[in-house]
Amino acid sequence: MPETTDALALGDDLRAFVDASPSPFHAVAELARRLRAAGFTELAEADRWELAPGGEHFVVRHGSLIAFRVGSAPSAEAGLRLVGAHTDSPTFKVRPNSDVRQAGYRLVGVEPYGGGLWHTWLDRELTVAGRVALRGGTTALVRLPGAPLRLPSLAIHLDRSVRDGLTLDPQRELVPVWSRDLGTEPGLRDAVATAAGVAPGDVVGHDLVLADTQPAARAGADDTWVAAPRLDDLACCHSGLTALLAAPAGVRTQLLVCNDHEEVGSGSMSGARGSFLADVVTRLVAVTDAGDVQALPRTIARSRLVSADMAHAVHPTRSDRHEPDHRPQLGGGPVLKVNANQAYATDAASSGWFAERAADAGVPVQWFVTRADLPSGSTIGPLTATRLGIPTVDIGAPMLAMHSCRELASALDVPLMVGALTACLAD
Repeated sequence: MPETTDALALGDDLRAFVDASPSPFHAVAELARRLRAAGFTELAEADRWELAPGGEHFVVRHGSLIAFRVGSAPSAEAGLRLVGAHTDSPTFKVRPNSDVRQAGYRLVGVEPYGGGLWHTWLDRELTVAGRVALRGGTTALVRLPGAPLRLPSLAIHLDRSVRDGLTLDPQRELVPVWSRDLGTEPGLRDAVATAAGVAPGDVVGHDLVLADTQPAARAGADDTWVAAPRLDDLACCHSGLTALLAAPAGVRTQLLVCNDHEEVGSGSMSGARGSFLADVVTRLVAVTDAGDVQALPRTIARSRLVSADMAHAVHPTRSDRHEPDHRPQLGGGPVLKVNANQAYATDAASSGWFAERAADAGVPVQWFVTRADLPSGSTIGPLTATRLGIPTVDIGAPMLAMHSCRELASALDVPLMVGALTACLAD
């Protein structure tokens, strides 16, 4: 088990990673920054790739990133070791025509992205972050300073029925306020252009989301909890990256894929249903196994994928919502996720392989199974396994308040996740 001081240090690094990543595009930029600092070089999809054993590279497709270290053996002989995570989280996406004026206020038109606990976004200091498309075909990352947006609650004096349960209409009630409508004040478009360093007319498109401005924090009686937005699934992006950087080079090619759009079904060119991972794997095999027309299926058959998303820790006051014999604890180590109806890709072979690697690293494992009378969530594991045919195990770090504006995990789990993933990549 890791020392508490080591766990706190990794927990602090996770908090810094989350704070630097208010949108999937910022998460990719932070992943890329850390990879460059470790000696990885960026490849462009449009270029011809020349790869050598031991080469460390990464490639970006919009809000997704794949990083890899080329193994010393041909892929068809050794296979690949892959870790998958996702860069997006439930939030609100800014609409193309976002300038809303009503009741003497100027608001910003948004729509929900993913399945969030939307009531947790009320009365929080919010900002806007993401990517803007500029005239001439370039893009820029933006993050508005301060806290320009807020979703104010309605006072209980004006709606006594709220004591019987809060129901929010996303079209009418989840529209953040920007300012008073004085007719002359700058709006969101002006602020975004200023942040990008261009004139408003030079912004020709945007992928912007809302983000909580409160920094991630230590929490808990012993300071070992991590309270932060977007832990689902930036925490596993962070653990996967840390593991890749820590894993020793070996015969097998080691790969980390962080996909966008998991929270909305992964159906995009950069999502797990898209071709990004398949394209990169195909190119890796083509370079390392030139001339072998059977190299790709042989590589797939010898590969293993760890799909790393977050997992539900048992709730302290609602333990009845958990399957009685499968109740993961914060700080108890990685969680193997199983579903009889294939909402998770874990099977006996893949779970046994992961459990052995974790045991070799001195890492305990836990299990999560949804109650039989409740629907199960899912993640990129089944999608990637279906598309590529790679044996896959779905795991996660235990957490509370999943899909809240502010979630809760344990710093003690960070080195355990990193240790297990490092062992899987080094296998």
